[in-house]
Amino acid sequence: MIEAAALTKLYGKARVVDEASLTLASPGVTAIIGPNGAGKSTLLSMIARLLPIDGGRALIDGLDVTRTRGDELAKRISILKQENGLMARLTARDLIGFGRFPHSKGRLTPTDYEKIEEALTFLDLLPFADRFLDEMSGGQRQRAFVAMVLAQDTRAILLDEPLNNLDMRHAVAMMRLMRRAADELGKIVVVVLHDINFACAYADRIIAMQGGRIVVDGPVEEVVSEETIEAVFGLPVMVRDVEGQRTCLFRA
Repeated sequence: MIEAAALTKLYGKARVVDEASLTLASPGVTAIIGPNGAGKSTLLSMIARLLPIDGGRALIDGLDVTRTRGDELAKRISILKQENGLMARLTARDLIGFGRFPHSKGRLTPTDYEKIEEALTFLDLLPFADRFLDEMSGGQRQRAFVAMVLAQDTRAILLDEPLNNLDMRHAVAMMRLMRRAADELGKIVVVVLHDINFACAYADRIIAMQGGRIVVDGPVEEVVSEETIEAVFGLPVMVRDVEGQRTCLFRA
């Protein structure tokens, strides 16, 4: 379970995240949307203890992230940030093995190797397992980083704009994988997205942020309305249901 209570992040006098609260207890996909600078990535980073918390608190399975040992926390929650350094002389299998470090401390066991193979299989990466990262396409490489996170075998997974630099086909494939992780593996998946229609298509719940605050939080049908999207993004939109799926069209 992820619990955030009045989480706040300050940079000088600016409140980048302003008393944000949320609870995620059940498997599913939650999308966080909002304009640039809304505080989406900062919120994820505080929950995962990548950034210090200036106010409020974050709990993972009831454990305060600021007081819990790093290796214990890393068995419960994992995060994939926007920018991942390309380690050219690593193979996909090597990279995914890093996800097992909280469990193995660098000495891989048969269980660790099993989890690595499971992640390779789930992400359809077995044909590329021994290929160096700089020899892989952008989509293959992105899947390898997601596989690393899955191999960490945490119940909660945070993904910060995983669709960056992916074309439409690979973006759809990535969101389908997130959906499968929730449905088949029972994961709590939280994903920061810029594309509202991807959020509509694959998320169970949408959290919209603006100016560091959570302004609306709920099921897709409740959050994605013309009034809400226009208020959050400052753009005129049309919201329609197409074959049972909520769709957002930006006016020219």
